Amino acid sequence: MTDEDARNMEQQEALSSADSRSRSGRRCKWRPTSSDDLATAETRVLQHVKSELEGFYVPISNNNRIWTLKVDAQKPDAIPIVMVHGFGAGSALWLLNIDAIAKHRTVYALDVLGFARSSRPRFSTEADVAEVEFINSIEEWRKGVGLERFILMGHSFGGFLSAAYSIRHPDRVKPLILAAPWGFPQRTDEAYQEQRDKIPLLFRGIACAVLAFNPLSAFRVAGPWGPRLVRKARPDIQAKFSDAFDDDTINDYLYHCNAQSPSAEIAFRNLQIPYGWAKHAMGPRMTQLRQDVPITFIYGGESWTAMMEDKPGKETMMLRKDSYVDIIYIRESGHHVYADLPDVFNKKVVSICKKVDQALQTKPIATVAMETSM
Repeated sequence: MTDEDARNMEQQEALSSADSRSRSGRRCKWRPTSSDDLATAETRVLQHVKSELEGFYVPISNNNRIWTLKVDAQKPDAIPIVMVHGFGAGSALWLLNIDAIAKHRTVYALDVLGFARSSRPRFSTEADVAEVEFINSIEEWRKGVGLERFILMGHSFGGFLSAAYSIRHPDRVKPLILAAPWGFPQRTDEAYQEQRDKIPLLFRGIACAVLAFNPLSAFRVAGPWGPRLVRKARPDIQAKFSDAFDDDTINDYLYHCNAQSPSAEIAFRNLQIPYGWAKHAMGPRMTQLRQDVPITFIYGGESWTAMMEDKPGKETMMLRKDSYVDIIYIRESGHHVYADLPDVFNKKVVSICKKVDQALQTKPIATVAMETSM
């Protein structure tokens, strides 16, 4: 399949999706989903959150909107935190973290443009341009909610976007928290060959075929069997939230997040190269981040992102010797470190944020000595 064929297929899928739904929430003809179904699924997920949540849209350019969750902690001396979810997810997946963090500061969680309940525009097919489009949407969102500076925390693809945003807008971010971020190590020939050698030939062929399509297209193509396919494909995700739900609430939410018209999903595909590497790796670019922006990496001890070549956190520490970089490992947790051991994760994040508050009350944050949690 040629690149042109793949582009035509994704355009046809997007047009088909647009034809089969409307902004008012009309149910799709083939897929059992709609924007109203997604909103209902999100409400079910957020029933677990005890804090008083506010949900609203923030308008940005080109008639797009960013769906936002907010808990106003009424603590004016505490710097707010903005939380950015990963690929194929939505802001409601922070349900195990919102209450603990909101005890100490105002919390914002946004649906990344093109995912979940936010608008789903067509992104550029050029990786560098699409990345800028993501960053600009976050900056427009910031202006819309009126934040001057904030703690920025991103998971996986959200970590990649958070780092990219911080490079362009360092005045706004104090500090940057990266939870199992995707897209940091650079794909060298040696690393690529080592990765290929570990993947059986059959699976390499399957992976190459899959790369020609949108990553989550199977859930849409499956039509009425899509929800069941999600449950079969990702029982591990539901298990991470088993203390909150004993049914399919989480996987149903994820289905409705990803059964809508593909948008950021297509952009993500264009941002990567085989097998799972970022086309423009973020790790080497961390030298472009202003020195006074502190960074904390949080990895699950069993996270595949922690085990990839070049150890992104340690590489960043070497590149930024004159800046604050910390690496925290939470043992017995994986890539979804925020959900595997949420109590431990929340304590780490609360501790990082409190140090920021103390720094702002005493002296410039860049000069504050923070404990290392290696």
